[in-house]
Amino acid sequence: MKPLRIRQWMVVGMLIVLILPRLCYEIPGLFDRYVLENAKHKRQQTAMNDLIREVGESDVARWRDPDWQAGLAKKSASSHAGIVMFDAQGLEVYRFKPSGSESAVARELSVFEQGQLRGKALFYAPGQRSDWATAFAIIAGTFAILFIGFQIGRVVVKPLEAMSIAARRIAGGDLEFKLPASTVMEVADVRDAFQAMGTGLRDSLHRQAELEEERRFFISSIAHDLRTPLFALRGFLKRLERGDNPEKSARYAAICSKKAEQLERLVADLFSYGQLSSLEQLLQPKPLDIGSLFEEIASDYLPHARDKNVKLTFEAPAESRELLGDAHLLRRAIGNLIDNALRYTPANGHIIIALRLEKKRAFFTVEDSGPGIPEQQLSHLFDAFYRGDDSRNPENGGTGLGLTIARRIIRAHNGDLIAGNRSQGGAIFTGWVE
Repeated sequence: MKPLRIRQWMVVGMLIVLILPRLCYEIPGLFDRYVLENAKHKRQQTAMNDLIREVGESDVARWRDPDWQAGLAKKSASSHAGIVMFDAQGLEVYRFKPSGSESAVARELSVFEQGQLRGKALFYAPGQRSDWATAFAIIAGTFAILFIGFQIGRVVVKPLEAMSIAARRIAGGDLEFKLPASTVMEVADVRDAFQAMGTGLRDSLHRQAELEEERRFFISSIAHDLRTPLFALRGFLKRLERGDNPEKSARYAAICSKKAEQLERLVADLFSYGQLSSLEQLLQPKPLDIGSLFEEIASDYLPHARDKNVKLTFEAPAESRELLGDAHLLRRAIGNLIDNALRYTPANGHIIIALRLEKKRAFFTVEDSGPGIPEQQLSHLFDAFYRGDDSRNPENGGTGLGLTIARRIIRAHNGDLIAGNRSQGGAIFTGWVE
């Protein structure tokens, strides 16, 4: 049933209360009038004819006789017919109209003697009255009131009481509740809003619990990641302070520099990850040449690849295309993938960056000839701070955030990033942006 507005419910209720009793009052009268009309009409006509004959056959002078009037009153009362008599001058001689007679004149009798008017009598027929009609009207009115009260209780009062109970349960921290439906539009709207509020609160609390768990893990991970290089730095700096010999000091300084680079990388990744919570606000999409962007990123990492004796190649289509995106964030995402490949690709290995354009999408791959990704790690590779076998090896400088950041940025560009292993060995990352 389509919900009605509360004003429409009020109009329907008033019409039921007003019309139903009236119908129940009229139906017995119609039945009495049209079904039983012949028998009743015949009896009424007989009684009326007897009354007219009694008056017409009596002398006009007798009309004033109290005994005769008493007998006439009995006949009129038994037939529920009314009578009013007038003398020749039009003065009323006698009147008897029982409560059941109608106000309109049914028959008229004029009495003449020797051509002169001696008197006149007016006869009133019995009124159409049904006790059943009154009883039916009272029953129907009572039923209509009870029915409307029941419906108001079902579609208005019951949902409002349920909302009141649900509000108290929410105040007590219980968000599991179910509200009854209503066919009143305003009540249904409030119910839907209440349900949506409850669902939103449950989702919010669930999300808050997840964020709290992530926050605790985030803090413990930061403490763990910062502690290792800091302890190493402190130890080697103390050795430098002792100044054992120049050769050892140079080696200690190189180690300290390497640890400082690890710290810098870690702090940069943590800062980027912290910004991802508001990535939508940071995103500044502009038209950019996707081919030129990838070529610049690959060129930036060529010196690093040469230092590690790794061959880095970039494969791109002849034509290029403009896409809408944030060049700074995309540079960070693709750079994280290349940086990850460089850390795991051994000397004399190779890294291939490929770009392919299809319709409105730009597909890319970053593959290396490293050891590949263990199967048990593939499903968790993009989780923040995931502790794989080598993902946080201090020698590799991993923080567990680079791939998480890359995927978040790619997804912010209406794309996605997936990881896998090449059939000939090594890892391959496939992604696309729009």
